[in-house]
Amino acid sequence: MKAKTIKTTLRKKIDEWLDSIEDEAIRVVAANNTIVTGGAIASMLLREQVNDYDLYFRTHDAAKRVAEYYLARFSPLTARGIPCKMYLDDDGSRIRIIIKSAGIASEDGTEKPYEYFEASEPGRAVGYVSEVMTDAGDIEDTYEQTETAVLTQDDDGKPRYRPVFMSTNAITLSQKIQLVIRFHGQPEEIHANYDYVHCTNYWTSWDNELVLRREALECLLSKELRYVGSKYPVCSLIRLRKFIARGWTVNAGQILKAVMQISELDLKDIRVLEDQLTGVDTAYFREVIAKLKDIDPEKVNSAYLVEIIDRMF
Repeated sequence: MKAKTIKTTLRKKIDEWLDSIEDEAIRVVAANNTIVTGGAIASMLLREQVNDYDLYFRTHDAAKRVAEYYLARFSPLTARGIPCKMYLDDDGSRIRIIIKSAGIASEDGTEKPYEYFEASEPGRAVGYVSEVMTDAGDIEDTYEQTETAVLTQDDDGKPRYRPVFMSTNAITLSQKIQLVIRFHGQPEEIHANYDYVHCTNYWTSWDNELVLRREALECLLSKELRYVGSKYPVCSLIRLRKFIARGWTVNAGQILKAVMQISELDLKDIRVLEDQLTGVDTAYFREVIAKLKDIDPEKVNSAYLVEIIDRMF
């Protein structure tokens, strides 16, 4: 897809989302502070279907206000079976959504109660998350949509761009929009948290500018993973599986760069391990962290971690 077409598509997509925001003040904040970056632009350049549009915000205030807006519209009563209370935890630099016990909640919820998986058969945790996430990403709309009318409802009669899923790091809306609240800042600040260069093209709402970086385009053309360093190298290494399954290649040097960064981390510190698993949203990892938090930190060592991981996976 050509750059001009990508810019037009993103402008239309974001304008449609903005039109769905009922609070005028929040709509203005979002219109002046939204950044689209990550896999969506890469997919459009490769003429692949977009899985979702990752939206970031360039200021702390914008991220917080947009998150508060959608939290108020996501009733925990609809997350059946999950004993959760949602609120914003704002420590000055970081915005998180805390969902008690499960750590996740969806629009439709699940009929089954939340449970720990230590004594369950293999695959039970993933099954639970699948139930919780029913319909969260099953959206018909694609980036090549050519409708001229602004639609206000999905095919099921529910409002478009409504919150359907929440985790610690992001709020997922219908129509493939994901509002990432874990990071905020100018594009270069957001990309400091990124790992692979092909995801660093971006579009900004306030000036309708699409920036295609030469290094990112080179990697897209060759489908080569180039690791640029990340604050979360553990997550980056785990993400390799996804790209390799899609036919991407990576040389040993790129893996070594991530390994060197990981070597500087104290993964026996539960807070460090939990932070490093940011973006790896599986119930298994949640349960690893939950189990480790239940014990004396002095007893956590590599052998104990290996034992817990082997029992969970």
